[in-house]
Amino acid sequence: MTTTSVPGEPLGTRMSDEAYGAQRASAALWAGTSVLITNQLGKVLVQHVDYLDTCLLPGGAVDKSESPAQAATRELAEELGVTTTVDRCLAVDWVSPDSISAPTAMRFPGEILHVFDGGTWDEDQIGEIRLPPREITAIEFVEPAQLPDLLSPPDARRALSALRGRINAAGTVLLENGLPLAPTVLDRLGVLQTARPTYRYPWQHGPAPHDLTIAQVWAWLFAPDGRVLVLLEPDTGVAILPGGTPEEQDQGDPVSTLCREAEEEAAACFGDPLLLGHVTDPTVRRGYLRYAAALTNVSLAQPDPATGHTYTRILLTPEQATDLFDWGPAAVDQLAAVHQARRHLGFPRAARQSVTQLTGPTAW
Repeated sequence: MTTTSVPGEPLGTRMSDEAYGAQRASAALWAGTSVLITNQLGKVLVQHVDYLDTCLLPGGAVDKSESPAQAATRELAEELGVTTTVDRCLAVDWVSPDSISAPTAMRFPGEILHVFDGGTWDEDQIGEIRLPPREITAIEFVEPAQLPDLLSPPDARRALSALRGRINAAGTVLLENGLPLAPTVLDRLGVLQTARPTYRYPWQHGPAPHDLTIAQVWAWLFAPDGRVLVLLEPDTGVAILPGGTPEEQDQGDPVSTLCREAEEEAAACFGDPLLLGHVTDPTVRRGYLRYAAALTNVSLAQPDPATGHTYTRILLTPEQATDLFDWGPAAVDQLAAVHQARRHLGFPRAARQSVTQLTGPTAW
């Protein structure tokens, strides 16, 4: 005999094992799995299939006596021809029966769907993909902001939530119909649902040429634990580094621009900045300077005079920060320069960890 509770019965009601099994079977859900894979530019792998108008992440149903992780490994082999092991779960989603437009004949009872981290694939790994003769007609890597256009709404919500969870590095995220039960600042602002800022220009060390028009001056501002300050736009969740556009009052001094913009946008002050280098748009001879400095304090956030936005301020590792930008292959070179400056400034290399929002005055 099993002691359990049934809806409408008092706690502690004793049931036969047969009755208990029948009750649990009546509440059974399907089990599914999917795998989130990105390339080195932060784009997400999606599959075009011959049985749907929308795309899918790799994955499928969990077979009888199979664990979700085993199912994910099997699906990667069947759909992409790749043998690998997945052992990190990004999200577990409870999918309600009424959340998708399943045909009545399918008798969809709801689903528990695991989203696993397939990692970041380089060109050699991508080159090993071999598609099956049926079902998967093509694969492509797409910007996160394109997922709602390519996937069904529930699948897009789930994929973006899992991707934010991977960036946030806080462990497995619990979802209901694709939305997190405990939204982080990245979720609340819809980070990655709007196209990432794109500056796919070559990285150049040192000062910019004198004949180059400086269009922007930005900085990597370090907290003592080695993380950096990033600003998120309140309406779009788009990420920017502290800094901005030179104005006449700056008298051609990029450090003056940086100080003014960091105060206006982030209410942030910092120590003596180090010039890291610049990226250049060769088509219009415009340059974008990058500095590094130690944060000294932030005060209460105020609306930016230029935009009227009050930016959300977060601390995260430089690697997490670059996930929020579309800087192309040159991002690797800039990141190396950032860490060189970090060592020069005497800060530790921060371990990947949960994003921290700065809501009030903080001094270091």
